[in-house]
Amino acid sequence: MQAGFAMLTAGAARSQNKSNIIMLTTVVDAAVCAIFYYFFGFACAYGRPWNGFVGKHNFGGWMNFAQFAEYDDEYPSARPGQGNPWNPLGNHRVWVFEWASAAAVAAIASGAMAERSQVTAHIASSAFLSGFVYPVICHWVWEPHGWLSVYSQGKRVMGVGMLDIAGSGTIHLTGAIAGFWGALILGPRLGFSRSKSGYGGYGGASSRGRGHGRSSTLVVLGTLLLWLGWYGIYPGSILGIVPRHYTAMKGVVNRAAITTTLAGAASAIATFFVRRWLTGSWKVEDACGGLVGGLVAASAGCAVIEPSAGMLLGVIAALVLIAVKRLAKAVGLDDPMEALQRHGACGLVGLLFVGVFATEDYVMQMFGDDELPDETPCGWLYGKRGRKLLAAQAIGAACIVGWTSVAMAPLFLLLRIAGLLRISREEEAARFGDRDSDLVLGDES
Repeated sequence: MQAGFAMLTAGAARSQNKSNIIMLTTVVDAAVCAIFYYFFGFACAYGRPWNGFVGKHNFGGWMNFAQFAEYDDEYPSARPGQGNPWNPLGNHRVWVFEWASAAAVAAIASGAMAERSQVTAHIASSAFLSGFVYPVICHWVWEPHGWLSVYSQGKRVMGVGMLDIAGSGTIHLTGAIAGFWGALILGPRLGFSRSKSGYGGYGGASSRGRGHGRSSTLVVLGTLLLWLGWYGIYPGSILGIVPRHYTAMKGVVNRAAITTTLAGAASAIATFFVRRWLTGSWKVEDACGGLVGGLVAASAGCAVIEPSAGMLLGVIAALVLIAVKRLAKAVGLDDPMEALQRHGACGLVGLLFVGVFATEDYVMQMFGDDELPDETPCGWLYGKRGRKLLAAQAIGAACIVGWTSVAMAPLFLLLRIAGLLRISREEEAARFGDRDSDLVLGDES
């Protein structure tokens, strides 16, 4: 997926920024995330729990516990009375999967700050996101002791917990909010202007210069790479074909894949045609943006909603995406990769959609306990716990937004005060104009 994010961001960037700057930050972000997630992040997310907020112990040594073991006598069971305690997280396989998710969060945030931020700003934000901010949210939602977790051993939020299978909120909303604060504190790129249509752009002579140079080819390539990567993230989020309650999960994995496909496809088509109606022209970028938005929205409930409901979700995500794009450009938010629009707004839609359309049978297969059927959450349309689940989804989304804002906004402000956030106007003008970016890369005075 890092390759997809790289191509998508490069396609949205102006030509002088593609070959060197965008590619460099993508590689560095992923590498930084690997180191910081190993030493700090994984323990904060899944270390032996201290409370419902964050894990403790095992920093840097967590991965020495086991390479393949799924049972750990020191790891309490998520539910009482089930014999051997279950720890699906204490192995190398899960670390690699979770590192990829942490890197995706960093890539989303970095895309929002593209073209005018220093490399040091990317390193700092990626390290903090992967080492602490994102892992804390993982602990809340996915660790069995997290206060938002559907697996919570104690009292669950609204009695049901928050349901986010593959990260509409945990991954995408987190990255989008971090990117929003980065883009807002950075300010717009040189030459950015707001158009009457609300879609913004690079007006005047500068928009017609060689520096503009966006690439539809790279946008399409990046989108297709991300689409392929999503099939690893979504079915992979189940973490196994036969989980602890011994329910065969082959059908769940298949359903996650087809729902993902239909949600993304419906969103792409809806965005493509609605934008054609609004602007009078066909644009492949609209279809690509809609596809990503639909895939993001499907993250939360890909295995617990009907595939046909996935198509409805895709259409809703497309309409919300278009509306938020217009709003963002109208207020002057310069976000080259549209992180807030695609990953933030569509991620929020996906979380709330689960609260309405999650079926009780599908949730039982994923999260329920046959001995405690009354505790199985479901959507508003399917059972008495629907209102509680919808409320839990909304509470979880609000807390993710709040926590990410409280953590990341001060970081970006401190970087700006220290002069480490934005490149100089001279370097930005050189990247935007005719000079070779190789001559100015690293000149961040």
